[in-house]
Amino acid sequence: MTRHQLSLDRRIQSLFPVALASLLVLGTARLVLDALKTNDSFVFQLYGRPRGQQQSPAVVVSPEDRIDESCNVFEGKWVWDNVSHPHYTEESCPYLVKQVTCQRNGRPDSYYKNWRWQPNDCNLPRFDPLKLMQILRGKRLMFVGDSVQRGQFESLVCMVQSIIPQGKKSLQRVPPRKIFKVEEFDASIEYYWAPFIVESISDHATKHTVLKRLVKLDSIAKHGKHWEGVDILVFESYVWWMHKPTINATYGSPDVQEYNVTTAYRLALQTWAEWLESSINPERQKVFFMSMSPTHLWSWEWKAGSDENCFNESYPIQGSYWGTGSNMEIMEMIHDQIQDLKVKVTFLNITQLSEYRKDAHTSIYGERKGKLLTKEQRSDPKNFADCIHWCLPGVPDTWNEILYAHLLKSHQNLL
Repeated sequence: MTRHQLSLDRRIQSLFPVALASLLVLGTARLVLDALKTNDSFVFQLYGRPRGQQQSPAVVVSPEDRIDESCNVFEGKWVWDNVSHPHYTEESCPYLVKQVTCQRNGRPDSYYKNWRWQPNDCNLPRFDPLKLMQILRGKRLMFVGDSVQRGQFESLVCMVQSIIPQGKKSLQRVPPRKIFKVEEFDASIEYYWAPFIVESISDHATKHTVLKRLVKLDSIAKHGKHWEGVDILVFESYVWWMHKPTINATYGSPDVQEYNVTTAYRLALQTWAEWLESSINPERQKVFFMSMSPTHLWSWEWKAGSDENCFNESYPIQGSYWGTGSNMEIMEMIHDQIQDLKVKVTFLNITQLSEYRKDAHTSIYGERKGKLLTKEQRSDPKNFADCIHWCLPGVPDTWNEILYAHLLKSHQNLL
């Protein structure tokens, strides 16, 4: 064997380990890439697929996650639960406005955070933020209503935001909307300010008139163009109607007339129903309507002989209770209108369960006209306690647990 052949053989032998290592690296990379292509990939299950990839992990809703048709989740009781509740804290969620951060604003007790709603004949499914985001993949969920509905929007954002990595989520204010975007799921949770649902002179998101109210009972197109194509719409409208027994409104002409509130509300619902039937695609859109959020303005309703309000209340009402802050006539009106619709609307009757929660309002630990109450105002809770809005974490989290249960119930497993 010549010296030249020996040199060539040694060179080939020295290249063999390099070639073998290269093959091992390429093989391992191929296995990893193949695994990432599957729907079972943990990476994609946790963070979602890159934008533009149509295939996504299947969302499997088990029978245990589905509320039974025979169970009324709106009948039950509040039970103490400081293990699974709250779902988040004021400190863990940067998206809460000052109006609802009661403890940060000085509230001394925190009991209101630890109550869980327990239906009489079934259990609400455990809230799973990852599963909800998988259901919402590629979709828009929008809350439409007043500041109470804004609280429910902020609640849901806080309930899911902890599983989204930094840099993959954002909150934008595009009046009259707030938009929480989740990039990895190509999804958004949104809020749209429309305190009467139909158009009014109070439709500016921040500069709206409170004392003077004028509602355009037959006008909804300006709002409706923002709702078109939204996958899940959640409507609510009540408190703004209740300022006085009558309200100024237009209907069928530019002439302003004074209407009884219940008559005006009925006409507004009819306008809303007509918009739904002409604009909603029931094959791909879901619509919900939240019943009225109750107020707790007069303590004599749950404590005979007293003359206060929700201030300094720390525990739910026990036993049967229905306050004067909830209008049964309007409740029945909403129910009847939904029953007559050709488009399916799910009515979420959160009024009764919320009636028990006299303890959970912002009281003197919130805002008035965009500013926290002064020391002098806090010393006068009879005039300054807010017994309409809710602290967060708190009651609106339960409303979202019920909304989540209905989204699970209607979800179709694709196996």
